[in-house]
Amino acid sequence: MKLKSAVIGGGSWGTTVASVLANNTPTMIWARRAEVADEINTSHTNEQYLPGAKLSPKLQATADLDKAVSYADVLVLGVPSKAMRETLEAIRPSIRPWVPVISLAKGLEPGTGYRMTEIIKEMLPGHPPGVLTGPNLAKEIIDGFAAASVLAMEDEVIVERLKPLFASGVFRVYTNTDVVGCELGGAFKNVIAIAAGMGDGAGAGVNTRSTVITRGLAEMTRLGTVMGGRARTFAGLAGMGDMMATCTSELSRNHHVGVELGKGRTIDEIIADMNQVAEGVKTSKVVMELAKQYDIEMPISHEVYKVCHEGSSARQAFRGLLRTASGSEADPG
Repeated sequence: MKLKSAVIGGGSWGTTVASVLANNTPTMIWARRAEVADEINTSHTNEQYLPGAKLSPKLQATADLDKAVSYADVLVLGVPSKAMRETLEAIRPSIRPWVPVISLAKGLEPGTGYRMTEIIKEMLPGHPPGVLTGPNLAKEIIDGFAAASVLAMEDEVIVERLKPLFASGVFRVYTNTDVVGCELGGAFKNVIAIAAGMGDGAGAGVNTRSTVITRGLAEMTRLGTVMGGRARTFAGLAGMGDMMATCTSELSRNHHVGVELGKGRTIDEIIADMNQVAEGVKTSKVVMELAKQYDIEMPISHEVYKVCHEGSSARQAFRGLLRTASGSEADPG
């Protein structure tokens, strides 16, 4: 018997994953607004978040949260990190026992610094938590471009059982039991993407972008391994792969934020014009709190934090990086 899946959240990535799932197994997506659910059911589109894209005609949609949650043998959460805890609180009365819960969010909880699977464990004990992450730009995947992702869970048996639900012909899914590394890679790279975007917006060139990405990967690996992730995870799809996509694509929300900052706009102006969440803005604050806690130097992330939260400018950020002393690339720092 096929496992039934439900996706909570009708944004671009949640809708894309739901459409992929629907081609493999009975799937229902929950959208907050009834008109979005009606559009998915009748037109098989979600024009607000995926303009011009056609969704799987097998995908069912509802604006009834309890209906979607109680439907699921596997629950996928396509909500931003800041909304994860309240979403889990809302679904707790309806979720059936032992249903795996897979997060799509690439961020850390403000205040606690928790990863999404840590929140799932706290709020829904007994439900196996996991994360789907990697270089996954929603618009390219829904349009049928080849891509790969990582499904990370601690239990090897469960992750292998769930893998076929997410995979399709051109969407390859790999498995990993390093949940810590996969989640941290997905969160940290958004901060570096803002830095890369700032350089692009200021016209700094490819050399600058390449330097930011490479040294950003070093920062991410330093903090991530100290926190329990495996170094090879940060060199894989959930780390370097995701960073390359997010730091270079015009479809990346975090890169877009950086580009606009590089052009001289303020962070408040940029966020006000966006209809989706750029996780790196809030994550930059959490990352610097973690860097202080673990005594790890993260100069690029620090400059992004100052731009996003202390009123610094992109120009000042790059001046700050130029003042940072360079050492041997073989050293941990």
